[in-house]
Amino acid sequence: MTGYLRRLATTGAAYTASSVISKLIAVALLPLYTRYLTPEDYGAAEVLIVAVIAASIVIRLGIIEALLRFYYERDEDPDKVVKTGFASLLWSTTIGLAIAFPLAEPISQLLLDRSDPELVRIAIFGLWVFTMYEFLLALFRLDERAKAFLAFTVSNVLVTIPVTVYLVVFQEEGAQGLLLGQYATGAVFLAALLVTQRRRLALLPDRPLLRRMLRFGLPTMPAELSLYSLNFIDRVMLVRLAGLADAGLYALSVKFAQAVNVLVKGFQLAWPPLAYSITDDDEARRAYAVIVTWFVVVCTFCVAGLWLLSRWVVRLLAAPEFFESYEAIGLVSTGVMLYALYLVLVVVLGRTGRTEFNFPATAAGTAVNIGLNLVLIPALGIVGAGVSLVASYAVVLALMYVFTQRLFKVPYEWLRLSQALLLAGLLVAAGEVLLPTDGFAGLASRTLAWLLYPAVLFLTGFLSEEERRAAANNLTPSAIRDSYRRLRESPPEPERERPEAEEGAGPRLTRETLEAAQRDEDARQ
Repeated sequence: MTGYLRRLATTGAAYTASSVISKLIAVALLPLYTRYLTPEDYGAAEVLIVAVIAASIVIRLGIIEALLRFYYERDEDPDKVVKTGFASLLWSTTIGLAIAFPLAEPISQLLLDRSDPELVRIAIFGLWVFTMYEFLLALFRLDERAKAFLAFTVSNVLVTIPVTVYLVVFQEEGAQGLLLGQYATGAVFLAALLVTQRRRLALLPDRPLLRRMLRFGLPTMPAELSLYSLNFIDRVMLVRLAGLADAGLYALSVKFAQAVNVLVKGFQLAWPPLAYSITDDDEARRAYAVIVTWFVVVCTFCVAGLWLLSRWVVRLLAAPEFFESYEAIGLVSTGVMLYALYLVLVVVLGRTGRTEFNFPATAAGTAVNIGLNLVLIPALGIVGAGVSLVASYAVVLALMYVFTQRLFKVPYEWLRLSQALLLAGLLVAAGEVLLPTDGFAGLASRTLAWLLYPAVLFLTGFLSEEERRAAANNLTPSAIRDSYRRLRESPPEPERERPEAEEGAGPRLTRETLEAAQRDEDARQ
């Protein structure tokens, strides 16, 4: 089982490299942005950014999800699939743009509780750019061009950052500068993709193929939208019930939870291929149980650190008027961890082919989220939004657990899971009650309490016998030197060979790769 853990960690790190870079840069720039943006401006920009993502899920009609499925189907022409997917998305996003532009004023009143049509028009333009960019970026994944994907996405980040800084800091454009920096540079990179991929694109779809793609893609939209709404509804309700300033504070809490989100992103991309590569059901059950245990441990360690050190994180990386954002950091981080566990169960459910159970679970979570936000935000502000987020993800997780255990029973290690969660909870509670909340003494004592978590796990017998032997064998100085030497001397991994197909039919992959790619995309957002 330790081999599966090593494989998951290695592939996860490789897949999430560009995400790590972008998130590190984003967090590093928070001290700058929070000094040139008011909480209201920051809240307005962040509300519209998440609104763009939510609207994109609707406007693309499941086409990107269908693209990744139909491209690998043996009975479909992959070139025609790309052309049809692009043409349909081009028309749906352009029509959406034409409809939304005249409605910028009422949209701003709905989302921001103030009149700011110019800011909303930038976001509407960003919706078009973001949706088309996501489609064209998916072509790198279809072609398995991982290096090109990494280079292109990192280049985009490195260009976007200075442009945004110039607009926000030097031009003092406020929230408009934040949105323009993101979507204007995105439009430039989108244009580059359009030029380089122009031979694969078309203006008119193949109608029979489009109908087949929509039959597959449209049913994925409600579950994806209802799940993402948990990251969107709370922002809008904060605006309406507490004001834009609270929405800005909450958005900053979400940014600080990126430490956990980076882990989740890597896991999200690495987990489906690993999970589906284990063909034996009994071995899969055992592996899933161990992987869940260790993933919970790693995430819990990060969440505990953010709970205990949130005050110092905000003092270091944000202007003083944003300090109260620390109150929701631990809660949002916990919600991110629960979302990651939901992704585990999505793949377990996908193994059974019964993906129709996704939507009832996510819909129930959305209903709980709305109800709790209505009750808790007026009394608790951003803390109420954080509690609502955790509770709604817990509902989704509980329902998914019931569904998956009926269809594919996994013997989760409840004793070890309880041990990990209980010890982390006790350390955090003791730190919050007993340790100082400011000064060097508070920072040092809380850091020590956080770092005690792995030691306490070890001393209370958390490791299994196999894990103890693996740790003893792999953590010696000689073993570490041997691993480093093998890494340096190992030849580059060869390109995956693709089986030849009839002329014009395009590349084909194995059934296992098809399933992994599809489940990866189903869980992506």
